[in-house]
Amino acid sequence: MHRAHHRWWSPSLHRDMELLEFGHGGARVVAFPTSRGRFFEWENRGMHHALAHLLDHGHLHLTCVDAVDGESWYAYHEHPGARAWRHEQYTNYVVHEVLPWTQWRNPHPYTVLTGASFGAFHAASIGLRYPDRVNRVLAMSGLVDIKWFLNGFHNDTVYVQNPPDFIPNEHDHGRLEQLRRQDVILAVGNGDRLLHQNRELSAKLWGKGVGNALREWDGFAHDWPVWHKMVQMYIGGHD
Repeated sequence: MHRAHHRWWSPSLHRDMELLEFGHGGARVVAFPTSRGRFFEWENRGMHHALAHLLDHGHLHLTCVDAVDGESWYAYHEHPGARAWRHEQYTNYVVHEVLPWTQWRNPHPYTVLTGASFGAFHAASIGLRYPDRVNRVLAMSGLVDIKWFLNGFHNDTVYVQNPPDFIPNEHDHGRLEQLRRQDVILAVGNGDRLLHQNRELSAKLWGKGVGNALREWDGFAHDWPVWHKMVQMYIGGHD
């Protein structure tokens, strides 16, 4: 399996950012780490092995990105507005640096964003906000409502980052059509405290005519062995 490490200075974040690349062709998959995780988390947890057949045979091209959660949502010493703004800079890094880079590495037209737990927030937030750039969102055991982290604070920056806020108020016909063409998969355990967030987001998507697959697994289902199974089952689309 092709594996490569890459690092560059990000003009969006004003710091070096690193990522790992696996595979050589096929649909482009960008994977986000869990809370305060690093770009090597998916490798350390064996998620690339769960996708080895698809990576080896050129069906998937996996990019595992770094995160700046410790500088944004988990930076509790900062004002909530500053934390949200740091995440906005991270979103710009993913959209304007990582996605073009993956397309330069591999021109396949299909893009998937995925992640587990807090990584699922990144996948859902960016994927649903930019449906013109993302074809599939796979959120596993996901936090999908960032307001949990803000103790009641809310502003326009938080609004555009938070799918349960912006999806119900989406009225642009063109964007709605793009969202309706997306493949959105929310996989979560029925014993997970995040279940209600996923149900709420699923319902709000359906309320705008945006089909999605809410898949509730038995038990807590919030751990790496389950995410191995989820990513194998859903990376190619819902069952």
